Amino acid sequence: MLRPPPRRRISLPQPPKSQNLSWAEGRVTREDRRALLGHAAATLWFTGMSGSGKSTLAHALEHELLRRGVSAYVLDGDRLRQGLNANLGFSREDRSENIRRVGEVAKLFTDAGQLVLAAFISPYRVDRAAVREIFDPGDFIEVFVDCPLETCEERDVKGLYRRARAGEVSEFTGVSAPYEPPERPEIVVRTHENALESCVDQLLDELVDRGIIEGSRGRAPGALTRR
Repeated sequence: MLRPPPRRRISLPQPPKSQNLSWAEGRVTREDRRALLGHAAATLWFTGMSGSGKSTLAHALEHELLRRGVSAYVLDGDRLRQGLNANLGFSREDRSENIRRVGEVAKLFTDAGQLVLAAFISPYRVDRAAVREIFDPGDFIEVFVDCPLETCEERDVKGLYRRARAGEVSEFTGVSAPYEPPERPEIVVRTHENALESCVDQLLDELVDRGIIEGSRGRAPGALTRR
């Protein structure tokens, strides 16, 4: 039976411009959504430099989670910059606003019972910390996709490092803009040392161990297929 959720204090990172607002509480609780979906909700926040493998890993994990019956969705930087954040560039201020908006979207998805896989360079610790702050404890899991700059540049899937070195792309992370690696991430994945399947297994094991999803640790043989 659905029951009214307990009232909770809402913490906002910055006050809204309008003061004529109130928080409308629904009648569906997190427990109701978990009972319906069969798993808990959380946001896995993949951070790392361009070419580290964030999006590739997030999409591979999404595929395996859906195979297990887990409702998961990838939020990808390039996709959101073509819509919601199309008016933002790559200045320090625009990068912060980009991550702030994404954080709010990820929180809404998490409140809806989804397992969110957010793949963003998100180079500044203060911005990632601000996103963490809006989540309930345990709902935000920082995943550091740790890959050396040299390897990222060798991969250069989008050709952006080459263009950045040639001065054609300004404020490019790792070349003309800084990247601040996490100091205490919940999970560290080293894509330059492990195959994609092994990295997915590592994340699945973490999700099982944290009680977010049910089932055995790791994948069933042959479960991960490439598309």
